[in-house]
Amino acid sequence: MDYRKVAQEIYDKVGQKENIVSAAHCATRLRLVLVDNGKCDAKAVENIDGVKGVFSASGQLQIIIGTGEVNKVYDEFIKIAGITAASKDDVKATAAAKQNVFKRAIKTLGDIFVPIIPAIVASGFLMGIMEALNFMVNNGYLNMDTSGSIYVFANLFANTAYTFLPILIAFSAAKAFGGNPYLGAVIGMIMIHPNLQNAWTVATEGVQQTQSVWFGLYSIDMVGYQGHVIPVIIAVWVMCFIEKRLHKIVPPMFDLFVTPLVSVFVTGYLTLSIIGPVFVTVENAIIGGIQTLLTLPFGIGSFIMGGLYSATVVAGIHHMYTVIDVGQLAMYGFTYWLPLASAANIAQGAAALAVGLKTKNKKTKAVAIPSAMSCFMGITEPAIFGVNLRFFKPFLCGAVGGACGALYASIVGLGASGTGVTGIFGLLLCLHNPINYIIMFIISAGVAFVLTWLFGFKDKKEDETATAPENNNTDKKEIPALQCKSGVIYAPVNGKVFSYEQIPDQTFAAGILGKGVGIEPEVGEVVAPFDGEISSVTDTKHAVAITSPDGMEVLIHVGVDTVAMKGDGFNCLVKEGQKVKAGEKLITFDREKIKKAGHPDCVVVLLTNCDDYSDFKFNTGSCKLLDQVITV
Repeated sequence: MDYRKVAQEIYDKVGQKENIVSAAHCATRLRLVLVDNGKCDAKAVENIDGVKGVFSASGQLQIIIGTGEVNKVYDEFIKIAGITAASKDDVKATAAAKQNVFKRAIKTLGDIFVPIIPAIVASGFLMGIMEALNFMVNNGYLNMDTSGSIYVFANLFANTAYTFLPILIAFSAAKAFGGNPYLGAVIGMIMIHPNLQNAWTVATEGVQQTQSVWFGLYSIDMVGYQGHVIPVIIAVWVMCFIEKRLHKIVPPMFDLFVTPLVSVFVTGYLTLSIIGPVFVTVENAIIGGIQTLLTLPFGIGSFIMGGLYSATVVAGIHHMYTVIDVGQLAMYGFTYWLPLASAANIAQGAAALAVGLKTKNKKTKAVAIPSAMSCFMGITEPAIFGVNLRFFKPFLCGAVGGACGALYASIVGLGASGTGVTGIFGLLLCLHNPINYIIMFIISAGVAFVLTWLFGFKDKKEDETATAPENNNTDKKEIPALQCKSGVIYAPVNGKVFSYEQIPDQTFAAGILGKGVGIEPEVGEVVAPFDGEISSVTDTKHAVAITSPDGMEVLIHVGVDTVAMKGDGFNCLVKEGQKVKAGEKLITFDREKIKKAGHPDCVVVLLTNCDDYSDFKFNTGSCKLLDQVITV
């Protein structure tokens, strides 16, 4: 391969330097983030000698070149483009940066809170358990030694994560904002320093000390920020902003001590004198407003939010709710938002369960029932995306069930002692009021299940494994009933499955284009292996690339060396950018023509972005249409 020639042709076809934001490469692919994808001629790039395929996913243009060659093409490409090298993670971050401000803000909140959720969950569970034990001991239901080390230490451990929450948030936020996480932790420590009055004591003791700031311009209360979230995040963002700019302007010989000193001191003063007082007021107003909404007469506010909650999960903005939970825990001692979320999640699980029990379709049942159980444990995505949204009416029935459960939770004032866990295990956060949590659970699940059973799902009678008779001249699209699981590639054709290493082609067998399977077909048609979008179609009609909603990039190639047939014997029924459903016909082909041309007619199914996944499972042997063949 002439690496420079390939790099030059790619450079020209993607719009040259003014259209390139960043570039990186992985084991097989050149990954580009472009200013305007419309200025890139993807079809022309795919036709370049040495390019084995082109896909667009997650805001990146991914050009498949192959192991051992992509790095050489990449080196030439950055020389021609006059850009600096970037890591794969840098390119992903750049692609994410092209999103709108709101999506970036939600992603940032997720990046901050997701890593610390285990610590919050552990403390929340332990607080719930200790509250239940204290209640039973104080009311004579349980006789145990409360002076023993286990009981005393457990009480000590229970609220630790919440006591030092600003430090956890500050450390995580600094990592998310690209600053030094240890300097971030120092900012968190400053905000709960022992010389500041503990915020938990202000309600009973009043403010004990004030301090004049900004040369006597005004005074601030010398109170800590225990339990606060927004002021900590804003303070650390300011620190990272200062730190990163100091790294650029401070001479290297002074950077080690000047940058940390100035970053911490300036941020600390700004935090205690401006950021803290202002954003505590903002945070309190937000939390108070949400609580007002949730406590509207007759539970109407909670009813509305319980119904809308699952829609916000679909939109991907639910990570911001941790801010509400933590803020309410600090202000009221309980979060009244988590029971609302739990009601919504339980209801979606019940809707999926109704689908699983009502359907006679084995594949639908195999997806729906495990997804429902997962949802009851607090993991909602399989049920929402794998079942309820695909039939849609179950999703609406689940929303109604969640609204009803949230309504009850609001009326009885149900709150949780922690955050991070919903569903069955959410009971451990409500051990101070377990009966009402169980009733809320029953209402949410019962309403969603009954509505779905009666109105939300009508079973289809088509044979889930039926295949159309071989007909190379039809473009009829048949869609077997299938609810796709995330991370699963289904068989696009009947036949015998074998490992990609046994495909009679050196490129395929070496895994250069990705890992997967070959299938000896029984019929001359290929269907979509999951719901997705056609990302590429060859001019010779013998291969297509399809991308799943969760990012799997799959190449389906009919035959070996069949590009030489120049489309003779092949009929492609889809076009680039087309949305398809699992089981929808993609290609029909004449097996006899392929054999007469001297080519193997095996259907190659490869996961071209296999390096994005840590583990694979290939099901070999005989398979029927839409049996699971690859799981990541």
